[in-house]
Amino acid sequence: MLKTMIAHTAELDDARIAVDEIIAGLDYEGKLLKNTIGIVACHYEFVNTDVYKAVCDNLPFEVVGAIASQVSAAATTDTFLLAITVLTSDDVEFKKVITSSLLDNPKKAVADSYSSSVGNKKPALILMYSPYILQNCSDDYVNALTEASSGVPCFGTMAVDDTLDFSHSFVLADGKYYRDQMAMILIYGDISPKFFVAGVSESKIIDGKGALVTKSEGSIVMELNERPVVDYFSSLGLVQASETQYAMSSLPFLLDFNDGTPKVLRFFVMLSEQQHAICAGAMPEGSTMYIASTDADDVMLTTGEILNRMKQELSGVSIIFSYTCVGRAMALGSEQFKEMELINDIIGEDVPHMSALSGGEFCPTEVLADKSVNRCHNNTFVVCML
Repeated sequence: MLKTMIAHTAELDDARIAVDEIIAGLDYEGKLLKNTIGIVACHYEFVNTDVYKAVCDNLPFEVVGAIASQVSAAATTDTFLLAITVLTSDDVEFKKVITSSLLDNPKKAVADSYSSSVGNKKPALILMYSPYILQNCSDDYVNALTEASSGVPCFGTMAVDDTLDFSHSFVLADGKYYRDQMAMILIYGDISPKFFVAGVSESKIIDGKGALVTKSEGSIVMELNERPVVDYFSSLGLVQASETQYAMSSLPFLLDFNDGTPKVLRFFVMLSEQQHAICAGAMPEGSTMYIASTDADDVMLTTGEILNRMKQELSGVSIIFSYTCVGRAMALGSEQFKEMELINDIIGEDVPHMSALSGGEFCPTEVLADKSVNRCHNNTFVVCML
């Protein structure tokens, strides 16, 4: 049995007030069971003012999470918000893992950290929180973890802040913050997580034929259809747009791995000096890339469809975690909180839920009997229900 508590604070300056608000909101005295973990999301200013550290220092359990430039919890959504969800149970166990540095060999760092921590039992779920490291391919993290764990479902987020260089996109754990290390929570026990993914409507695909990725390395695309990637952009009149990330933020790439698994979205980051397309996720050779368009209406439509599906499956659910790409908030313009507010409107108070913006969303697209298909997503709304 899993019990949950959620609290939040908007107090950025006075750590004592923030601690009091979190403790009062959680109201955990006498309610914590044998095993407990806290999951945090907050703006990086809570790190700068030491409020985040003070909150963690005053809680009697471990806390793990990531920076987010927008957070929603307990029907409150804001930029400057610190929220903590507490999971506590007598028969579900939690193990915190902090990897070694991801800068040199991220695959090895993730795999070795997992293997040295997992023990004799196989987790039922892995929650993962990674920093935003531009030069790394985030799929390396989830692929390495999937292989090391023999396909345990992985769910989580890549930290994202609102600075121009993402320099404050920290992973958080027990009052400390990490710029080049990933945190994981291994969850053991009789749980049945459910996952949901919302991307773009099929009707929003611009080029129905797509383009075959014929030369790539990690998240960098050099050639499409055996021609320079800029030639493909030129054929769609997107050369000028591709020169700036902002102009392409409403044109995500829909990627088909051509292996029978569901498509995933990729966010265009920039053109390199060599005129190669740098994306926010792996673009493997042999996959087919489509350019789609996204706008405020489609964000609300696709998320609303998922939330209405979720609402039919809330029986027995203890907590809902959701992460949504910063690109979706950008598409909403001045109504940047509208997607998260929709969660409150549709789910309401039926089940506790916490949401945050993400720089990359980790979520299975399929959970099979022998192995989950774990993916890193962009421009996507992902959900885990426990």
